[in-house]
Amino acid sequence: IDVCTHNVVVVQYRDEGYLVLDGLLSPEECDALRDRMSEITEQMDVPEHCRTQFSTDHDEQLKKQGNADYFITSGDKIRFFFEKGVFDDKGEFIVPKEHSLNKIGHALHAYEPLFKAVTHSPKVQCIYIYIIMVFSITFFGTVGGAVLIHGEVVHRSAANTSDASRHVYTFHIMESQNTIWSPENWLQPTEELPFPSLYT
Repeated sequence: IDVCTHNVVVVQYRDEGYLVLDGLLSPEECDALRDRMSEITEQMDVPEHCRTQFSTDHDEQLKKQGNADYFITSGDKIRFFFEKGVFDDKGEFIVPKEHSLNKIGHALHAYEPLFKAVTHSPKVQCIYIYIIMVFSITFFGTVGGAVLIHGEVVHRSAANTSDASRHVYTFHIMESQNTIWSPENWLQPTEELPFPSLYT
């Protein structure tokens, strides 16, 4: 579906709160993103105190990390968050690095040129022009498809229990004109990295 020429997808998105777009990225674009992520993963040097498993639960973060700062202050950085059971009691990997990660966040769109190019691509800009709402967009690296999720739709990502990695690239877009970003949101712009415009 070409979202720039089919009003039906706009109606579907507004009615259902999400939209699946097949083949938004080409196989070549997916391969390039996957190859770059493999390089980042292979080169990651994670300090011992950061070798903690990822959790979106604040109390669990406190229990595992002593505080939630590593996650809370990651909005303008590229940091690594790990699945459960990937380290031994000394903090050493017990699985291959490429299978250890839950996510890498949260500033790939700012510091990694390939991810920045996708985030600010004409394809994404076109979607935003026609959807005109706050949404999250997740690209699935295996087929180049994307899922748009409205910002008011409650959603979650369950643990990946399969043998295959779940290659996705997720970012969030919001309307900035005549809006105020909630100071209660954990993700805040910083002097080092203000929220970038989609059209830059």
